[in-house]
Amino acid sequence: MKKLIFLLVAAALTAGTFLPTQALAIEASADAYVGVYSAYIWRGFNLSEDDAFVVQPGADVSIGGFTASWWGNMSENTGELNEVDLTLDYTLGVTDMISVSIGNIMYDVDIDGEPDTTNELYLGVAVDTLLSPTATVYFDYDEFDSVYATLGGSYGFDLQKGLSLGLGATLGAFIDDGDDNSFLHNFEVSASADYALTEQVTLGTMVLASFPISDDADDLIDNEVTAGASMTFAF
Repeated sequence: MKKLIFLLVAAALTAGTFLPTQALAIEASADAYVGVYSAYIWRGFNLSEDDAFVVQPGADVSIGGFTASWWGNMSENTGELNEVDLTLDYTLGVTDMISVSIGNIMYDVDIDGEPDTTNELYLGVAVDTLLSPTATVYFDYDEFDSVYATLGGSYGFDLQKGLSLGLGATLGAFIDDGDDNSFLHNFEVSASADYALTEQVTLGTMVLASFPISDDADDLIDNEVTAGASMTFAF
């Protein structure tokens, strides 16, 4: 599987060298950001129970439809990064309204001083219409051999020049939790506000709440809330 993924990505990148010169005039962008949050909540799991807060830096580089991302979580308790995620994404506009994304996430996690890694492939569809619906399926083909799926939507609007608000909701479910079990897992709601200080610098705040939505999920996760602020630099 890993060899197949490498060959597919290599083939896509190599194909670009044979495109006509005019096709190589593609857009490129990058950003870097850092956020401070009261907890690290991931798919309903609180991964920072020993921390008073967490610091989460990250960076993205996009060239054409490809985006490479680095993201980390720093524990307040240890002052060290206990997770680093590397993501390679390719997004294609199928129509004016529908886009499809495919990618791989590598998770490098330090659990109780024991480093561990795993990989997920994902396939997502987004529709540019009212409430911006999305559907994504994640397949962990490495350590956990599980399949997780989400349905989501969001709505954003401008309050005034430079200030925007956003609302979001996501339903998550295990199609296969690695033990041949499937069940509804968690429901998340979020609210955010972003203020553009300049064309390159944006300040943001965010509140997110997650709730288990099945008896199986009740055995794994609790009601969780996290809130925090971030700063983003666009290049």
